[in-house]
Amino acid sequence: MTGLSKMLMLIGGIIFIGGFLMQFISIGKLPGDIIIKKGNTTFYFPIATSILLSVLLSAIFYFIGRFR
Repeated sequence: MTGLSKMLMLIGGIIFIGGFLMQFISIGKLPGDIIIKKGNTTFYFPIATSILLSVLLSAIFYFIGRFR
C-alpha cells in the first residue's frame, strides 16, 4: 500500500471509532449548546462542544508536534 492509502484508511478508522464512541458518550449535550425545538423542526448549534473539541485537538496536535 502506498502512504496515501494507509493514511486514508487510518483516518477512516479513527472517524469510525469516534462515531461509534459518540453514541455512548453524550458529549453533544453540554451547557452552552443551543437547541431550539419548534413543531417538527429542531435546530442544534453545538457551541460548547465545538470549543471543547477544538481545545482537545489543539492540545493533541501540540504534543504530537512537540515530541516529534
